[in-house]
Amino acid sequence: MGKLAVVTDLHADINHLTIADLQRFRDYLEAQEVTHFHLAGDIANKVKTAVEVVEFFQQGLPTTFHWGNHEMADIGKEQDFEDYNHQHFLNFSTVELSSSHVLLGVNGWYDYQFSDIKDANEILRLKNLFWYDRMIQRAGTDPEISQRVSERLGKVLTTIPADKKIVVATHFVPKEEFIVQHTGKYQRWNHLNAFLGAKIFGETLEQFPAVEQVVFGHTHRRFGTQTIDDIIYHCRPFGYYFEWQLTRAFVLDNQLAEVFNPTKIRGILRRNQPAFDRYKEQHVLDEFKRSVTMIDY
Repeated sequence: MGKLAVVTDLHADINHLTIADLQRFRDYLEAQEVTHFHLAGDIANKVKTAVEVVEFFQQGLPTTFHWGNHEMADIGKEQDFEDYNHQHFLNFSTVELSSSHVLLGVNGWYDYQFSDIKDANEILRLKNLFWYDRMIQRAGTDPEISQRVSERLGKVLTTIPADKKIVVATHFVPKEEFIVQHTGKYQRWNHLNAFLGAKIFGETLEQFPAVEQVVFGHTHRRFGTQTIDDIIYHCRPFGYYFEWQLTRAFVLDNQLAEVFNPTKIRGILRRNQPAFDRYKEQHVLDEFKRSVTMIDY
């Protein structure tokens, strides 16, 4: 028996995670007797930083990783998106966790199908105006990339022995049930759901009964664990510091705002930076614990 731990959206640089923070996280994983750790994308904005984080965890326990969209903005070579040359990079490949379980890592992508806008040109215009991924230069349109990813995923899944139970770690959303449909003044955010994931990815997974569990992030909203059509889905991204539960507690307990609104909280934190840094140091491990998916195998 062993234990797999998966974390998405660590954002080590944006969250100003220190070596001491990472050490707390690693110590916790080791104390939980984790035997394999996987970082499922958005480890950091820079590839170099992401790899350094992976190698830090690797010093204590076997660690693998794949990309999210944030690392992809720092990639200039087409091959490195899906076939990055690093011994711990796990994309369209597997790690045998036990005689019965394998971990399959897949970056994933998006195909606009989760948006309430159906005009691809309008979606692309919004992407180039507002979305971080405008900095990513890849061959093909987003729907074409998503189609390629899903086709390759299907081919890889056919190579895994039928008697193996498969845990899939990906970054992007595979099922519409994890897409929030906003109303009122936030309804415009439904346009940007285009960039959260792909229906075709989830449909591909459902074709293979051996796919037992799927872990993903990118939403920056924690949905916990849900079972849909016999597949167990886990979504509990670490997310940005201004979205954290610890940040909500810091702001509201200190009466720094009447209502916690993550999009408007960064100025408050800057004005109270020393106090927030002390509070974060005391509580960031609790935030990490809430974001870890543990799977026994």
